Amino acid sequence: MVLASGVLVPTAQATVVPTRQADALVGNPVEKVTIAFERTTATKCPVTFKIHGYFEGLPAGPQLVRYRLVGTEKWKSVKVPASHGEVFHAVLGTFNWDETTEQTSVQVEIGQPDGLTSNVLHYFKCGSPSSGETFGATAEKITLTPSGGPLVELVADAYLDAVQAVSGAEVALVSRYGFRTDLDEGPVTYEELWATQPAGLAVDVNAMTGAQLKELLAYRNPSGWVLTPSSSLRYTVENGTVAEITLNGVPVTDTQVIKIAANYILMGGWQGFPQWTGSTSVYHGGPDDRGALASYIVNNSPVRAPQGDRVTIR
Repeated sequence: MVLASGVLVPTAQATVVPTRQADALVGNPVEKVTIAFERTTATKCPVTFKIHGYFEGLPAGPQLVRYRLVGTEKWKSVKVPASHGEVFHAVLGTFNWDETTEQTSVQVEIGQPDGLTSNVLHYFKCGSPSSGETFGATAEKITLTPSGGPLVELVADAYLDAVQAVSGAEVALVSRYGFRTDLDEGPVTYEELWATQPAGLAVDVNAMTGAQLKELLAYRNPSGWVLTPSSSLRYTVENGTVAEITLNGVPVTDTQVIKIAANYILMGGWQGFPQWTGSTSVYHGGPDDRGALASYIVNNSPVRAPQGDRVTIR
């Protein structure tokens, strides 16, 4: 794999740490590191993307944190200022992938004695994994029902997880349209991911008011489906209107503005639901939906089935 990499760090220029300096670093200053994907090109392949890093548990004062991509030998570093707060954020690298790129995932290792690693991010638009490769596992069968059910709820959670850190998205919405089959219990193969979501659509984020969201959620497409939300949202449709709706357990008001993740086809009105007219674009840097689902399963493996009860229709 060839990575064209230029490290972009808002607070300081990242540098390569000399061996003696690296050897002198002791202790485990980072308790947790999370990375997030941001696509910066309109094309899905070739793609240029940034890797955002979020460091937690740093002790007080300035720090020098070493990191490298898993599978590479070259260590780099990021300078953390004294006023870093509870979570320090920096862009760890900008990469170019094309159809010649063999790798489909990115993970970061921290240069400290415990060998701390981040979550794994997958992206499939520039190439498919090797035959037989698996992506985490399910603890039980995750079923696809006529209206969506547990499988579509799982995908909604994966959408939100993929873009939340960078975009500030609060909820994800997914249509039952295009889904083909359940996810069986056990290791998840790429063939299963492909069968689950054959379109491979990018995940974007738009903002709309609570009133606009209620109107969208009240709509039933010609097949009788409504939209399936991530776990942060629950709603009830009664007599063609949204009678109850909560975001993170709090009732949604008509005037509040909510950032919502979805694939761009759904937003455009091409999955049997209305176009998101009047919404505002927030973020167009998410991964493809199969990559989002693979990342979510890998990082939460073994995954259990959601309850399939986020939407009530009376």
